Amino acid sequence: MRKTTIDDVSAFLSDFFTKFDIYDIIFERRDKNDQALLDLEITPSQRKEIIKKLVPVDYLSGPNPDENDTSRPDYWEFGIKVRNVFVYIKINIGKKSKPVICISFHIAEYKMKFPFRKG
Repeated sequence: MRKTTIDDVSAFLSDFFTKFDIYDIIFERRDKNDQALLDLEITPSQRKEIIKKLVPVDYLSGPNPDENDTSRPDYWEFGIKVRNVFVYIKINIGKKSKPVICISFHIAEYKMKFPFRKG
């Protein structure tokens, strides 16, 4: 499998945000995703705005196949600082003519390695 480039990440984010604007986003219900809103003291609409701020250098990994549901599109992983803590975000493009999906949005549980960040 070829290595993901920053151009690949840019293309994915461009497609993701275009589809987000048209079909919106679905957040998977998981306890740690819900807890993140409380811990970060943010609203669901603020969470949407945080995701819309993702840029290619926030990339961690992907595209990765979803082993829990092989019918779903590949997921991509990102990290972003929110209120001085890193948040782990796992998203996919969703199915055709359906919203994009946020699988994970929670405080990072591990140190993140950003392949396209310098320093």
